[in-house]
Formats: sequence, C-alpha cells, structure tokens
Amino acid sequence: MRASDLDLLAPHLVAQKLPLRHIVEKSQTPVAEVYFLESGLASIVAKMPDGRDIEVGISGNDGMTSSAVVLGGMQSPHDSYIQVAGDGYSIATVHLQHAMETSKTLRNYLLLYVHTMIVQTASTALANGQASVAARMARWLLMVHDRTHGPEIVLTHEFLAIMLGVRRPWVTETLHVLEDKRLIRAKRGLITIVDRAGLIAEADGFYGVAEKEYRRLLGVNLAR
Repeated sequence: MRASDLDLLAPHLVAQKLPLRHIVEKSQTPVAEVYFLESGLASIVAKMPDGRDIEVGISGNDGMTSSAVVLGGMQSPHDSYIQVAGDGYSIATVHLQHAMETSKTLRNYLLLYVHTMIVQTASTALANGQASVAARMARWLLMVHDRTHGPEIVLTHEFLAIMLGVRRPWVTETLHVLEDKRLIRAKRGLITIVDRAGLIAEADGFYGVAEKEYRRLLGVNLAR
C-alpha cells in the first residue's frame, strides 16, 4: 500500500485490543467498522444446517476484516470473530469508503486483497471436500502460522473442531497423528509448530495456491 494511501486512513484509525471471541462482523448486519489486525486472527464462519459453525476464511496481519465493504456489499451472511486474541486498528466504514473514493490506488489495492480472499475461500472449499482430516488440519495450522507471531498457537480442541467442521474426537485423534510424526506438540489449549516443512508435506498439495496468489498480487510473501 502506498504511503499516501496510509496517510488517508491514519487519522481515522483507532487502536483496539481484540480478545478471544470478539465479534468483528455480525451476519446480515451492516458493517459499522472494519478491522486491520496487527496480531491475532479473525475467522469468517458459516452456519451448517444443524446450527454448527464451519470456518470459510481467515484474516490476520495479512489484511482486513469485512471485505464485503470494499465491494460495496456492506454486510455478509457470515459472522466473523476473533479466534486468536491480538490487537489492531478499526476504522469506521464511512471513513474507509471515503478514502477509497478519494484514492483509486487504495481502492485497487483493497480489491486485490479481496481477490486473494476469494482464492483462499475456494482453496478451503476444495480442502473441505477432498482432503483428509490430517491434510486439512496441517493446512489450517500453516495458515494460522503464516498470520501469527512465533510457533505457538493458543487454541482449544473445541475451537479447532468448529473451525474444521469435524467432531472433537477427530481433532484429538488428528493432533495425535501429527504429534507422532513430530510435526507439532500439542497440550491443552496450545499447539506448537515443530516441523513446518513436514506440515506442508502433510497438507498434501492443499496448501500453497492461495499463498502464491497473495504474493503475486500484493507482492508480499505470506508464507514463512
């Protein structure tokens, strides 16, 4: 993003602490604020027919929440909430819209980011439909690792089950499989990445497409 575009946004950015489960976007509700995360992770979740959540996208220090605002949609059928606590900045939607109207380069940059989110969502759909649970878990851990600081990820088994759309026993069993392969260490509420290259192999080709597209369009190497 150009420095001049950051200057347009800067007067309207408000520093925020983002605790676990903080809602950043409520389904079918006009978005009042957009968040740019410095740390932590936001999860976009859709409802299954039985009422359970499944994750369809994530954003962290790679971009922003509520990408529908960039497209003029102003609201989404999905909820978004913080799944890894962190901090960042919020900006009122009206100020972001005004900045995009003022700067074509800012609008185009944010549109490219929205495109990367579309690719990420398509990759998630493919993984959810075709990948093994172990490959899905490995891909998801890599994506979180890309957007957080350090090898440790603070998450419960219950939350992992929600994100992957599987039953909790599957999460526990799959984590044991990855531990036995010495790819991670897992204990209550904490997962530590031990072998990133091994996780990429475990993801079985379902990780990397969206990350390459992010690098191509925004010139930033998302993957570590």
